[in-house]
Amino acid sequence: MTKTFNGRGVRNIKLTIDGKEVVTNKGKTVLEAALEGGNYIPHLCHHPDLRPVGTCGLCVVDVEGMEDPCVSCTTPVADGMVVKTKSERIDLLRRKAMESLLVDHPSECLECSQYLHCELQSVKQYLGMTEVLSVPRRIRPIPVNTSNPLFVHDFARCIRCGRCVRACNELRGAGVLQLKEEGGESRISIPDDQSLAKAGCRFCGACVEVCPTGAMRDKEELVRGKRRGPALVPCKYTCPAEIDVPRYLRLIREKRYAEAAAVIREKVPFPKVLGYVCHHPCESVCRRAEVNEAVSIRELKLFAVENDRELLWEKNARRDAPTGKRVAVVGAGPAGLTAAYYLTKQGHGVTVFETLPFAGGMMRFGIPEYRLPRDVLESEIREIEKTGVEIRINARVESLDVLMKEQGYHAVVVAVGAHRGHRLRIPGKDLDGVWAGVDFLREVNLGKRVEVGERVLVVGGGNVALDCGRAAHRAGAKEVHIVCLEARAGMPAVQEEIEEGEKEGILIHPSRTCTRVLSESGRIIGVECLEVESFLLDDDGKAQVETIEGSEHVFPADTVIFAVGQTPDIPAGFGLEKNERHLIEMDSYTLETSREGVFAAGDGLTGTSWVIDAIGSGRKAAAAVDRYLGGSGDIDEHLAPKEEPESWLEPCEGFAGLTRGKEWTTGLDERSAQAESSRCLRCDLRLRIRPVKFWGEY
Repeated sequence: MTKTFNGRGVRNIKLTIDGKEVVTNKGKTVLEAALEGGNYIPHLCHHPDLRPVGTCGLCVVDVEGMEDPCVSCTTPVADGMVVKTKSERIDLLRRKAMESLLVDHPSECLECSQYLHCELQSVKQYLGMTEVLSVPRRIRPIPVNTSNPLFVHDFARCIRCGRCVRACNELRGAGVLQLKEEGGESRISIPDDQSLAKAGCRFCGACVEVCPTGAMRDKEELVRGKRRGPALVPCKYTCPAEIDVPRYLRLIREKRYAEAAAVIREKVPFPKVLGYVCHHPCESVCRRAEVNEAVSIRELKLFAVENDRELLWEKNARRDAPTGKRVAVVGAGPAGLTAAYYLTKQGHGVTVFETLPFAGGMMRFGIPEYRLPRDVLESEIREIEKTGVEIRINARVESLDVLMKEQGYHAVVVAVGAHRGHRLRIPGKDLDGVWAGVDFLREVNLGKRVEVGERVLVVGGGNVALDCGRAAHRAGAKEVHIVCLEARAGMPAVQEEIEEGEKEGILIHPSRTCTRVLSESGRIIGVECLEVESFLLDDDGKAQVETIEGSEHVFPADTVIFAVGQTPDIPAGFGLEKNERHLIEMDSYTLETSREGVFAAGDGLTGTSWVIDAIGSGRKAAAAVDRYLGGSGDIDEHLAPKEEPESWLEPCEGFAGLTRGKEWTTGLDERSAQAESSRCLRCDLRLRIRPVKFWGEY
């Protein structure tokens, strides 16, 4: 046979498999060459990312010139080799090998959580085997172990292929799993039969990923009903902007802060703002929390951005050639500014129209300065303006026709915020000294002096209520009370905000409803309340409250602030269809509203949301508008160098016990950031393990 060379100078080898010529590289095994050429050979101990061992005996083949069949996963290819993968002798050997695996394996396939996803089941079907074996079955009374975090060990289903052990040792270097000989049989074990945590497990999931039968598997409640990415790397896929959290945590751990900041900026134009105020949904789903405590992702984000000295993201930022298309964005909040930022980078001319005297939307007027420093917000808005975005303040838009027909904009993004605050419909709601929460915060954030008196009562259980209470405290109130319908555990406010409020002396009274605002001579003197037995929200979102008879009581107050919800201020002149929640209707495929060329983002589309949600919404709107204007809709940037992450983890004694630092008050220092980023389980590495193809896929 003639030896050939490919264009890169790597020597190729030709062999024949079942009468079909196959060309492969020197150093490959017969099994690898066959699978690459579309010739399926059954196998179970083999995995494309692991060292071959040939223990299952299923991949036997005949090789011309060899008297006995050989194990194809450990037999190297040779030039001119002739291989036959099917014969009566081969079939008999494979069936015997399969019987040796099935003899002590549970037979109830239909009841198994891995049904239709089990490699053993697939190979058994390929061989045409049934549950009837030529040898008696042996039942192994091995209990299912659910005591470890994240994973189930169901070793009655183990076929001792050793893939998990090899993954733990060869892919990760953790050395937690071993194949132990005991009583003439082998079993998977942990040194000294410890728990995974005590053995120094890194909980990376490599062992589960390569297990062919589900003897090691994810706990069902953590992955049920989820796609692969969101199930295994929930921090990234729960983020509305899909920031690659594991990647930037790894870069922080490697002290590559500029690259970490660049990874964050690939998806958001407000990284530092998010470092202060993001409600971090990523942390609520962090798999590390199943071990002990979630990683402090938000604090690490802020650390990376604040320690970015090289500004790599600026050097790698792109700006496409001008398209000649003009886009108007109505609203300079997080959604509108995000949409404007990415549309400008796509080459479109973008103007943002803002009703209020400053840009920032709810980031400026809804979040107090003690939570989000103004210089941080302003610096990131300036970066957006540097890309070419024009922001016009004090520029309320009442009609989209003016923008599209008179001023010639080719598309519009409506990104109005939820600036219209609600009040409970109770007697006294319109008295002087009664505020809607968003109005109160707007006045405070505009720097106006707001007289609140000595006693303030805030109604509501969300973050806005806590912001109002803490702002009232700073405005001079000596006593601040918060009442809410929800029980303490059900308050929608972020727990850390509740704790910070209580540290400042705010008193929280859960399970209360207000019946009227009391006054004397037109001056507020208090609020009458009842204790709540239970409540539920009807289809219209209105609370149906059951109160405790005889529980009437009064909270003395000089000022009352209702933080009970808000709605977007959408001018009637926009002519947009709305749904039953009075939010903008949108085509779920094109993201276009009822008017051609008009798109929506942020609170006007979703209702009151968080900053990161608004940013994610702005990104989607930008992509949709770009497609509408003839672009690709691809707004992603590559600001940090692409590279394969190091997958070698090594053992780490006490890894499971590493906890979040409790001393942080003004952000992380480098030592703390290193320690905290090192707690990451590096769940993304699991997605880099190649999947095994079932025989029906060849």
